[in-house]
Amino acid sequence: MPARQTPGAGISIPSVYHSIERSNPMDEHTFPAPLTRRTAIVRLATGLAVLTGWARLAEGQTQAKTPLVTYKDANCGCCGVWIDHIKANGFEPSVTDAPDMQAIKARYKVPGNLASCHTSVVGGYVVEGHVPASDIRRLLKEKPQGIVGLTIPGMPASAPGMDVKPFQPYEVLTFTADGKTTVFSKHTKAS
Repeated sequence: MPARQTPGAGISIPSVYHSIERSNPMDEHTFPAPLTRRTAIVRLATGLAVLTGWARLAEGQTQAKTPLVTYKDANCGCCGVWIDHIKANGFEPSVTDAPDMQAIKARYKVPGNLASCHTSVVGGYVVEGHVPASDIRRLLKEKPQGIVGLTIPGMPASAPGMDVKPFQPYEVLTFTADGKTTVFSKHTKAS
């Protein structure tokens, strides 16, 4: 093995890494360059930067707001309070003041006896009235088949956006295009 003279030390050191030709990386006599402290720090910093970037990207994706379209009467104040509830719970509403809410309800197949003051559309489902955000999240997670959506007929006093105290129990219903309903959830106490 060739030796080299270290300047100023007077010591002869085997020069394994300094005598290697690096012109052909597939050559069986090629060895990787030694891992220096500087190279190790650069590689570690690069790895941490990549991991941090992925973590931030994943966090951003989990915090994305769910789009929701809401049609409401311009003069309805409780609808605005419900929209604030929806925003605070991870939805991004696009709100349209509709002069003819009956036409909106007909368009989205909401039977008259199940109607409320505003109509929303999210994830291919209709949400009629003051349905709590937690029920909408459950709807989007479970994706039940054969229903148009959820409704709270009328304007229950303690539903989000109404918030009358003391709490008055109410039910959220699923409904089909022909008006059949089933109980989706029961709210028996303030959340």
